[in-house]
Amino acid sequence: MQKLKNSKFELIQMPPQNTQSVIVSSGGDCVIFDPWGRADDWAQILSDRGLTLRAIYATHGHPDHISAAPALAKKYNIPWYLHSGDFRLVGWGNDLLAYFGLPPIKLDDVRPTTLDLSRTEILPNIFMDVIETPGHTPGGVAYHFPDEKMLLIGDTLFQESIGRYDLPGGDMGMLFQSISNIYNMKLPVDTEIVHGHGMATTIDWLYKNNPYFKA
Repeated sequence: MQKLKNSKFELIQMPPQNTQSVIVSSGGDCVIFDPWGRADDWAQILSDRGLTLRAIYATHGHPDHISAAPALAKKYNIPWYLHSGDFRLVGWGNDLLAYFGLPPIKLDDVRPTTLDLSRTEILPNIFMDVIETPGHTPGGVAYHFPDEKMLLIGDTLFQESIGRYDLPGGDMGMLFQSISNIYNMKLPVDTEIVHGHGMATTIDWLYKNNPYFKA
């Protein structure tokens, strides 16, 4: 499993391996980003680490990024946050979960809470900015942690390519504009980038290797 530079951030490749999920922790509390896999497996990880789950955040509403979110939210009586533009995607794509042998997302489980787009203190002294990145989905977002130099970018941008825009709600023009907006933020070159799939990179790596990462 790939190690991230910041010890507060743990990259999790939950079976069946597909999506990069992230646990962010502070003391005994944590939040999960893009909880792929089975809720029971996540519960075991939390128990093994002695962590209390406080919230769940999704970069977008595709099933491979939210498969465990409703069940975990119900189990721990916590909110799971999603941009409202992707609410209609919840429950879409259950065929993909069936392909991986995962249970379907049930619409009568805990529904998502509208994501607050302002700066948020997700855990004590860990502050997060939400960057809207429509294009892969209407409500796609990236999560930026400026103090930790970390960007969770979802499926907007990969190591050497970009996310799909041919799925429901996708839009090529908006996707390229979202990538341009991130480029124009001029983040520090050592900012670590966690992609929704594949190995983590840095801003510097994207400058040098991703032909789509431009203004």
